[in-house]
Amino acid sequence: MVAARITVNGEETPISPAAPHTTVLDFLRDRGLTGTKEGCAEGECGACSVLVARPGVNKPTDWVAVNACLVPVAALDGQEVITSEGLATTDESGTPTALHPVQEEMAVRGGSQCGYCTPGFICSMASEYYRPDRCAHGDADSADNADAHADAEHGPNGFDLHSLSGNLCRCTGYRPIRDAAYAVGEPAEDDPLAQRRDQAPPEPAATEYAQDGAEFLRPATLAEAVQVLRDRPEAVVVAGSTDWGVEVNIRSRRADLAVAIDRLPELRELRVESDHVLIGAAQTLTEIERRLDGAVPLLAELFPQFASRLIRNSATLGGNLGTGSPIGDSPPVLLALEASLILADADGEREVPLADYFTGYRQSVRRPGELIRAVKIPLPLAPVTAFHKIAKRRFDDISSVAVAFALEIEDGVVRKARIGLGGVAATPIRALATEAALEGKPWTKETVEAAARELRGEGTPMSDHRASALYRSAMLGQSLLKLYAQTTEAVSS
Repeated sequence: MVAARITVNGEETPISPAAPHTTVLDFLRDRGLTGTKEGCAEGECGACSVLVARPGVNKPTDWVAVNACLVPVAALDGQEVITSEGLATTDESGTPTALHPVQEEMAVRGGSQCGYCTPGFICSMASEYYRPDRCAHGDADSADNADAHADAEHGPNGFDLHSLSGNLCRCTGYRPIRDAAYAVGEPAEDDPLAQRRDQAPPEPAATEYAQDGAEFLRPATLAEAVQVLRDRPEAVVVAGSTDWGVEVNIRSRRADLAVAIDRLPELRELRVESDHVLIGAAQTLTEIERRLDGAVPLLAELFPQFASRLIRNSATLGGNLGTGSPIGDSPPVLLALEASLILADADGEREVPLADYFTGYRQSVRRPGELIRAVKIPLPLAPVTAFHKIAKRRFDDISSVAVAFALEIEDGVVRKARIGLGGVAATPIRALATEAALEGKPWTKETVEAAARELRGEGTPMSDHRASALYRSAMLGQSLLKLYAQTTEAVSS
């Protein structure tokens, strides 16, 4: 087995003697790359963001921004990382000679004051700068033209502000940062990071890394992974590490054995068949969003409201479902879509409807040693869908209540209704009584108001620091009324 190594800013370096739980952030800072900062240690502030070469959607390689505070450095064995220090042009001795275009614009537009958050913004902005399908809509070289864009969240240069949704600044204010983002042009033809996109990223390395009595293992195949989980039931399974990374940082959790499954080929397929969509459990949310490209509208509505782009660049559907959290954003949507899960272990595979998967608070029918291999969504899709997330912040927040609707309305009558709920019970649930109150009834104000009263009584909502039980119940009913308003032409604009 080759010793675990990582390439940082073009230079290969061994991971040893870092402990298996050591984050990319701590690994980089220990080597003097202190542009990468720790702010929150849980993936909310973006001060730690770096670029990683990942399989691309429109080119062989995408430069993807990730939270370095959450990812174990051993998970990047054999991979390429660029930090804020690695973006500038340097001479043969490594001395910087010119700022990167993103760094230049942040400087001249006044996008930095104390500078603590700036390197993280730079890396997230660079990821969007190198996105191959970013399309200009106007004069991208003029900050005065910053409002001449396709919509409120895209610049004239096609820059998507959601790419910065995981980055926080406490002193500069976001207008100059937005101006800098909207002013960057296209990468130059001789830009080495732009040219790098035309070559495939490194293949994921089969990793066996041990240090200080702990191990990090990346099996080469699904068969190897499930066998390890059978032989070592104490193992912690790691995919995007957006949940486990928080446990490591905030609660000082440690694992004797961590098993990485995020790059297993069997967990990374995405297929649209005649009667279903199959999504590999280790596909990141960003990859799913860009590869489906709106083919499942309810998922397309979910993604922008799921945490931040930085989190979505690492988080997976398998991880979101595997934690069993009652406030995860994807379960209500997948319940409304009548999804099922393909579960795999050393004995083979089985398919379980998601409606039967959750059995209690953070509990499920998944057996010890069993993995979620894929999510299966049946086709055709319901034509009327919506996802309503009620939270304290518009983006990058945890749901107080989440409601997903999938309705078939034919000749003014509700032929089929599927409603998924999150945040109102110990598990994500289907609103079965409300579905029954809608099916076979005319899609009218009277029907909807009666069903909304039913929906307010679904689940067993509780009061906590995010919302009261009464508020959660009220939001359930209001959500159905909102859907009716959104889908009825008679409602005035």
